[in-house]
Amino acid sequence: MPQQEATDRPNKPAAEPSVTLAVVIGAHGIHGQVRLKVFAEDFGSYKSFNQGALTLKASQAGNNGTIARFAEIADRNAAEAMRGTELTVPRSALPLLGEGEYYHADLMGLPVVSTTAEELGRVVLIENFGAGDVLEIERPNGKRFMIPMNADAVPEWSAERLVVNADFVE
Repeated sequence: MPQQEATDRPNKPAAEPSVTLAVVIGAHGIHGQVRLKVFAEDFGSYKSFNQGALTLKASQAGNNGTIARFAEIADRNAAEAMRGTELTVPRSALPLLGEGEYYHADLMGLPVVSTTAEELGRVVLIENFGAGDVLEIERPNGKRFMIPMNADAVPEWSAERLVVNADFVE
């Protein structure tokens, strides 16, 4: 059978970006429940994860993370096998944002420039130590610096780029 050339293949639409809402951190009990580290305030409002591979039946707060039951996880062995699995939803499933709001997933990987038009690199990490989000930016040479995600340090951002006040650039 001849091998198809890449140009002969039909164009597939680009996969919609997905956003991680939680990660399985372990099993809970013997009936297939899992413990989750949840990154969203409204996790329980989503019912389908990982492109339909997992269906949420129930979730509740636990002492060590959220406890969840998925239709596809039948017992403790299956729950243990899920450890480390990220639970994702399509970006389009997230609620619309208000003015000045953003999702971390939308900032990750954005090119960064200064207010003096200097190319600074890309957003590679977002942390929150309690006083607000802090962005870590990696320069083309591999060095990194951090800035607060506030109006003084980041006067503007869009889906195409993030602009950092030159006074905050290290």
